This record gives sequence, structure tokens and C-alpha cells, in this order.
Amino acid sequence: MDYDVVVAGGGPVGLMLACELRLGGARVAVLERLTEVDPTIKGGAITTPSAEALYRRGMLPALAEVQRQAMDRFRAFMRERNGGSEGRAAGQGLGFVGHFGGIMLRADLVDRTDPGFGDAGPAADVSLVAQQDIERLLGRRADDLGVDVRRGVELTGFEADDGAVTVRTNRGAIRAGWLVGCDGGRSTVRKLAGFEFPGTEPEITCHQAIVEMTGSEDLTVGWTATDTGVYAHGPMPGRIVTVEFDGPPADRDAPVTTEDLQARLRRVSGVDVTITRVRTVTRFTDHARQVTEYRRGRVLLAGDAAHVHSAFGSQGLSLGIGDAMNLGWKLAAVIRGRAREGLLDTYTSERHPVGAWVLDWTRSQVAAMRPDPQSRALREIVSDLAGTVVGTTYLAARLNGAGVRYELPGEHPLTGRSTPDLRLTDGGRVADHLQGGRAILLDLTGDPELQALASGYADCVDTVTTGCPSHPDLAAVLVRPDGFTAWAADTGAQAPTSTAGLAEALEEWFGVPEGAVTPG
Repeated sequence: MDYDVVVAGGGPVGLMLACELRLGGARVAVLERLTEVDPTIKGGAITTPSAEALYRRGMLPALAEVQRQAMDRFRAFMRERNGGSEGRAAGQGLGFVGHFGGIMLRADLVDRTDPGFGDAGPAADVSLVAQQDIERLLGRRADDLGVDVRRGVELTGFEADDGAVTVRTNRGAIRAGWLVGCDGGRSTVRKLAGFEFPGTEPEITCHQAIVEMTGSEDLTVGWTATDTGVYAHGPMPGRIVTVEFDGPPADRDAPVTTEDLQARLRRVSGVDVTITRVRTVTRFTDHARQVTEYRRGRVLLAGDAAHVHSAFGSQGLSLGIGDAMNLGWKLAAVIRGRAREGLLDTYTSERHPVGAWVLDWTRSQVAAMRPDPQSRALREIVSDLAGTVVGTTYLAARLNGAGVRYELPGEHPLTGRSTPDLRLTDGGRVADHLQGGRAILLDLTGDPELQALASGYADCVDTVTTGCPSHPDLAAVLVRPDGFTAWAADTGAQAPTSTAGLAEALEEWFGVPEGAVTPG
């Protein structure tokens, strides 16, 4: 084998997956057809689960610095619009909670104590980070971890058998144990592997751009619905978005001209804007599809290769990062023989429902944007709900994405959820112990029996004996490498013993303990 895994696609999802695989001990090559990061405008924000995933790998300071620079640009934009004043939103700090179908959600109406937000610690304060910045940060991390990132190399085909995959590229062939397609919505890997890709056809054409223009004084900042569609202006200087319900483009590969972009902006906004220069522009639709399974033999998919949808709500990148975090440690464990191959089946069972929910969430936003009378009546009702604490909190929590819960064995409320970023008596937080990409067993009571059970997994599970004053009822937590709780137990006379179910959870996720004799 040349590598344990070949990852097709070197965007944020492919790079994140490669880094996770390297943390797990796998030899990884990333094939990326582009020679440098694509500067075309893409998503400008991430949801809390993505920030949380990167925080758990020690990347939060770099994300916070990128966000600080983005906020500086936003404040400059607001000063320009408001005659030198930053305005209320900028003066309050970040304050972005997103939008639902272009209905802006007010930060002061969000109840942050709602369980739907989880407890991501300082990661919850980071959101305004663009996709290109994520890709650059992950690219540097991949280099540091020893990932072989091959730019200018494109997958052209492959043959898979029971033992390996031979990947053909424009630079020759590579032999690997596994192939993962992270090559976007038009995935070559998905098509060649024959994955089913059902879904719904598009009905809108959207353009997002950074432009220089005159006559923009009458454009409303934020999202605005009109009789002909929806448009957005800001939060960065020159950023515009248009949404029109005229069906998909006749030729999705045709270049977007300045004249066409200007005509669309005028048509949707009703403002006589003149675009003098287009710095970057992209076009997308609400095409929504998802593969029926994320694995076929030795070929797997992650990110947009597995699911496509409209870009509203910045859900796509976060969904892909979640795929990478879920798959990386599992595939690495299988490769090094620590787990059975059946562990990979949980990748589909856990991530497919999350992807299906995101597709429906984006479809519902398109429905709220339609300009027909029925949809606009619905939009008024949603807008009214978004003007209440309960409504805004619900919408913001769903956009935030922190409510994901995998269907895992066990009845504890934490099981299957992203583990809260608890403050511990060792001076750190849960995320501090996850930076190496290994599972952790938090022993919060100093239980010798618990430590004895964990001793057989010292090669893949770190036992952390500490305390958690804010949760005195919590006895122990088994946290998977992706940060999700695999098992937890409480203290107290009414609670089960602190080790009940732990042996089963350890074996479920990490195989038999070292030194154990297996049948046959």
C-alpha cells in the first residue's frame, strides 16, 4: 500500500478528515485538483459545532483572530453606512445569530440558557470565520501532522476490491486501503462508485458576490424580501446576495457577467445600482440531494459529496466538518486493527439523519422566501414568531446545530450528545483533553473499579481523574474522539453504579481490551 487512505478533495472537509486520520495513526494522501485555495466567495460563517470541533483540536485562538479581523471589516462597513457611527449591531459586539430564509434573528431575543445551545465553552463565541480561512488553517495543520497534500492532482478513476483501492490520477496511480470522496457536490468519487443520490430539483438561482458599486445608499443592510425575490447587503463592504425564483440556470458553468449580476440586483432590490467591478462571484441553487448510504465497501463519502443543499444558514461546511470528525477516528481505528470494520456502519447511521435534517431545514427556508401570496403569508407568521424570545431562541438553536443527538445505547441524558465543555478541577476544560484526538474517560470520583476497566484501553483512551464542581452529580463520562458522549454515569444512591454499562461501551467503540482472549 502507498497509503492507508486517499482523500479526494482538499477543501476544509477533506483536510479536516485527513488531520483526524493522521491523529489516529493512518497514512494519508489528499488529492486536490486546484493548486491553491479557491478565492471565490463561499460561506462566511460557521456554526457552533464546527467551532467546537476545531476548538477540541487546539485551533480556537487562530479562529478567534480570524473573527476579530472579520469584525474589523464589518465595523468599517457599518461606519461607512452610518456616517462614522458603527451602529447598534457593531456596538454590541458580534451579536450575529443568523437568519431563517432571510428573516433576521435578533441577538437580544435569544435565551442562551436554552438546552438547545448545549455548552461549547469559548467555542460558542466564534462564528464569523470564512470557508477560505478554515481551509488555510487546516492546510497548515495538515502539513504539521505530516499529511501528504498533493495539489494539482485530480482523481480520474479508481478500482476497488475486497482488500484495497487503486486510484488513478492525472499524475499516475496510487494504491490505498480506503478511498474517501470529499470532492464536492459534483463528486467524481460518488458518481464512479454508483452511490444513489435522490432528492429534489432546484427552483431558485442565487448569486453571491463582492462588488464595487455606486448608488448603493438605498440598499437595505441585511436581508430584504421584495415582490421579485430576496436580496442581502453586507455584513462586509460590497457583499451582495440575490435570490430569484426563476428556476436553475440554463448553463450552470457559464460565467457570471457584470451586466447580468447588476440586472438581477436591480430587479430584486428595485434600486438603480451600478456595479463597476466584480471582485468575486458565485452562483448556486437549492438543489437538495443526499446519498442513501455513506459507504460502499472501501469507498466512503463526506461533505458535499454526500449531500448538497442551498447555502442558507452556513450549514454546509459545518455539516461536512461533522462528517469528518465522525468518520476520521473510526476509520483510523479500523485501519490499525483496534476496531472491527462494522464500526464504519455507525458513520452512516449517525450522520445520515443529521444530513437529512439539514436538507429539510434549507428547503423550509426556500419555502419562506417564495414571492407568491401563500408563501409571503407564511413568511409573515414566521417573522412574528421570530420577534419573540421563544421563537428566536428556537430558530437560533436550530441554526446553531448544537442539538444533534446520536442514537447510542444508554439512558443517561448526555449519551449521544456533544459533551459539555466542563470546567475541571485540574485547571482545564474537557476540550483541553481532546486535542490529541484520543477518547477520554473522565473519572470524577476516583473510582478504582472504573480505572481498572479502562486500563485495557490505554492505547486509545486517556483516563483523566479530576473533579467537576459545577456538576457534582456526575460520576464519570466516556468521551469519544469526536467529542460525543459514549457513556456517562451519575453519583448518588438512586443512580446505578458508576461503572454500569462502561465495559460494554468501551468494547462497542474501541474493541476488546488489550490482552483479552477473543473466541477463535
